[in-house]
Amino acid sequence: MLKEIGICPTDRTDSAPTGALLDAAVRHLKEEGFAVRILEPQETHPSEHPDALYLTDDPGIAEVLRARDAKVVGFLHERNKPCRFPGLKFVFDEIDQVEGDSFRKVWERLSGLPWTILHTKRLTVRETTLDDIDVFYRIYRDPGMTEFQEGLFQEPEDEKKYLADYITNVYGLLGFGVWTVLKSDTGEIIGRAGFSVRGGFEAIELGFLIAREHQRQGYAYEVCDAILRYGQQVLRLEQVQALVKAQNEASVRLCERLGFLRSETVRIEENIYGDRYYGGGAVSFSPARYGEYIRFVRRFDTEKEA
Repeated sequence: MLKEIGICPTDRTDSAPTGALLDAAVRHLKEEGFAVRILEPQETHPSEHPDALYLTDDPGIAEVLRARDAKVVGFLHERNKPCRFPGLKFVFDEIDQVEGDSFRKVWERLSGLPWTILHTKRLTVRETTLDDIDVFYRIYRDPGMTEFQEGLFQEPEDEKKYLADYITNVYGLLGFGVWTVLKSDTGEIIGRAGFSVRGGFEAIELGFLIAREHQRQGYAYEVCDAILRYGQQVLRLEQVQALVKAQNEASVRLCERLGFLRSETVRIEENIYGDRYYGGGAVSFSPARYGEYIRFVRRFDTEKEA
């Protein structure tokens, strides 16, 4: 857990042009619950403080900190714009206004830890990890799980390679994706749900799957309703789509209960990932297979106007 934030500015003197900004940032970060220190690069000891995040407005200092295996974020202000920070994944503007949760999420991402997305009354939604894969194979072993949607790769190692790339390229770049659903009281994985981007469609897509033994207990509605609110309030999505086969009556009813409206019937490719994954987005070739789906749409922009 992130506990401490170290700020390594170009000039740490009180009379420096950034002095007022640093004072405001320190006050803000302390109010967010962090211990805060103004440091010289040589005063940092990342190996002794794994729960620390380091901020700097100087690309040179950032390189020094990265060489010391520190978790580093650049920050911009009037005196250093438009500064670039090669090699840094995150750069903040106006650090005295960034919410504490953003610092925590950045530290988790740089630490290789999954983000916890949300909690409901009974469930927790978090990013998927490689440790989840074996459970997914047990869930998908039930033939009913893949009756209306695509399954996993044939080999678990391919699925793990795919997920490793997914964590970097989808979670890391988009900030959302398909997540793991767990029971909050036991930590048991009961399914998957979240958002994805499908080629040929403008709207982000909602997808969900609940293990057979946990169906008919209201979990699908509970988690999807929370994820839709997250999409509207946090991701600021204007609309979300869901693609459901007409024969999948349970999912059709769920979409209607969630406030989706039927839009059209579309034909989409069902086996886009093939049977094997070779890394870097490369999948095995397989003949195209298509299916007809009802396209449901829920528009948050019109709800807001209403």
